[in-house]
Amino acid sequence: MLEKLDKLHEECGVIGVYLNDVNANAANYVYYGLYALQHRGQESAGIAANYNGVITPRKSPGLVSEVFRDHNELAKLQGNIAIGHVRYSTMGGSDPRSAQPLAANYKQGDIALAHNGNLVNGESIKEMLTDSGVIFQTTSDSEAILNLICQNSSSRAIEQGIRTAMDLMKGAYVLVITTQDKLIGVRDPYGLHPLCLGKLADESGYVLASESCALDALDAEFIRDVQPGEIIIIDNNGVKTLEPSLWRSKNLCVFELVYFARPDSIVDGVSVYDFRRQCGALLAQQNKIQADLVMAAPDSGIPAAIGYAEASGIPYGEGLIKNKYIGRTFIQPTQEMREDAVRIKLSPIRHNIAGKRLILIDDSIVRGTTCRRIVRMLKNAGASEVHVCIASPAVKYSCYFGIDTPYRESLIAVQKSESEICEYLEADSLTYLSPENLFKACECKDLYCKACFNGNYPMEVPVTAKPSSFTKEGR
Repeated sequence: MLEKLDKLHEECGVIGVYLNDVNANAANYVYYGLYALQHRGQESAGIAANYNGVITPRKSPGLVSEVFRDHNELAKLQGNIAIGHVRYSTMGGSDPRSAQPLAANYKQGDIALAHNGNLVNGESIKEMLTDSGVIFQTTSDSEAILNLICQNSSSRAIEQGIRTAMDLMKGAYVLVITTQDKLIGVRDPYGLHPLCLGKLADESGYVLASESCALDALDAEFIRDVQPGEIIIIDNNGVKTLEPSLWRSKNLCVFELVYFARPDSIVDGVSVYDFRRQCGALLAQQNKIQADLVMAAPDSGIPAAIGYAEASGIPYGEGLIKNKYIGRTFIQPTQEMREDAVRIKLSPIRHNIAGKRLILIDDSIVRGTTCRRIVRMLKNAGASEVHVCIASPAVKYSCYFGIDTPYRESLIAVQKSESEICEYLEADSLTYLSPENLFKACECKDLYCKACFNGNYPMEVPVTAKPSSFTKEGR
């Protein structure tokens, strides 16, 4: 998904840690958990620590390692409760003020919030809050959510403020919140983005995280996924769950499995690695291509390429070497930066590809610019043929729920026919995974939002709503 980056909104990573020992430092755990979630956002990172109800935030543009380069800064984040966030901007752009967690003071004390997702009615909520006197410091939906919760919790428990906010919000949201002596996790009623609960070793505390790979990084035991519409509250009484008040059909964003999640994660009971490998195997069954080598666009195309090779009997090998010090091109905030990153991110292994017929596997195409650059790179390195196989259907619709796709007219699958796309990519052939095979990879379950492929949105999308800004590469 090297080009993917032309298509996201607030596709981020969130984590929260609650330690039973009031003298322990939860920020240290969050710090390592954010490293495991770095793939979900590379624009900014932050941690907010809660010490006896007093919340101290530290956030800045940059990677986790850059924001917390000075470990003395981390040591200042005292408290047995902490939440963290890594951000790829869509709504709110790349304004440093939109870095999270967002912290505030309201009638009940300090509060901090980290958010992944995007509201389709965010502008109307902001307008409502502005009319009531709220002043916004950022342009992100996250600040509107924080104000909405605080405004409805002024004389009531935080749980009631969250419930009221959930009744008003429409779209995708995963929240981790800390206030007073609590860590709280919230997942929207459709379950569009993931959130899971884990227990630290020796029952020393609990973790809420976007993906299970963050639990693995903390040697925490996976307990379960937070259910759509559920509110989880963790305090000195343990874990309490508030059942959903709004019942909706589950619609996990299928792009979490196609691209966003790390391959070692388990998302809502599905192994991301196995899902991608199965997509590759099904892709091989669709179109019998004569070739010498199956290779991947690293890294998100690798499991699908392995599955394709296994199913086709064509050897799998490396054709491109990735510079490990360059992040996901999809998650660079501007198209120019994405294109610059691709040039130094990948290098062809000429010995492996010269004179060979190649099958190039990638997870998706949004705009096609990165894929075309890779095809040219391989042919310039001596490949005799390059057949592009995409382990997902054509992206034909904008996403409004957190995957920052461009406006629909900017999508290459809207602009061009499949044969025209193939010509644009300068490839010898182009094959997309069929919608039927994607359904098979989803275990024939209608539990996934596939609106970017078929236009069937799980909720009404106002015509004035802006699509997420996530774009794969300019992909």
